[in-house]
Amino acid sequence: MKIKALVENKSSCELTPKHGLSLYIETESHKILFDLGPDKTLFSNARTAGIPLEDADTVIISHGHFDHGGALKQFFKINKKAVVYIQRSAFEPHYNKAGIFKIDIGLDRDLINHPQIKLIDGDYKIDDELQLFTVAQSQKCRSPMNDVLYDKHGKDDFAHEQNLIISGEKTVLVFGCGHTGIVNILEAAKPFSPTVCVGGFHLFNPVSKRSAPKKLLDEIACELKNYGGIEFYTCHCTGSRPYKYLSEKMSNLHYLSCGEQITL
Repeated sequence: MKIKALVENKSSCELTPKHGLSLYIETESHKILFDLGPDKTLFSNARTAGIPLEDADTVIISHGHFDHGGALKQFFKINKKAVVYIQRSAFEPHYNKAGIFKIDIGLDRDLINHPQIKLIDGDYKIDDELQLFTVAQSQKCRSPMNDVLYDKHGKDDFAHEQNLIISGEKTVLVFGCGHTGIVNILEAAKPFSPTVCVGGFHLFNPVSKRSAPKKLLDEIACELKNYGGIEFYTCHCTGSRPYKYLSEKMSNLHYLSCGEQITL
């Protein structure tokens, strides 16, 4: 299995960094895109990396924010075969609230009936290799960075967020922003016994430039020490300062930036 970051906030190579996320994952049975990033960055970076996006057979959109699914319409122009798995509620309105201003950060709702999209409600088994699951209990080690995010009912509960389990020689857990909390996601993933974990921890607000408080970071580090057998690769919305702080406390935490690849 290989996991390569095609869109990510940072880059130390020829690929262009962009706030957002897209991971290209090759398994024994699938060529997967986990999220698509916000815009055309995915396509230029894939060309540079020599990855033909038209060959992807599976797309997972982790949740209903444009920095993870903004390139969906453009993707459909070049790929006519991939099945795109999205929680039905991901197409509902989603907002970032800044003072009295409410900014639309949702997906293109005109795409909801596209024939390649498969709308799902909650947990879903794609096949013996791929399993999607949601997280209902999300209050433990909750990030205050979620407080500015809203849906049509009020503060977002992130029921539209889904996580991917890949079963193989090693079991891999993949998620996007981890809005429901890395600790809660890991608790929900216990039945799968993952040994590799890839995703953002949502500990940084790109608008206010604020990071989660050290008290929360200490709590998360303490909880993650219970998962010493897992190699963690974080990215995107974790933030530089939170990553640096956590990595000093965890030898099994690494950063996956744009262009970097995990080979398992």
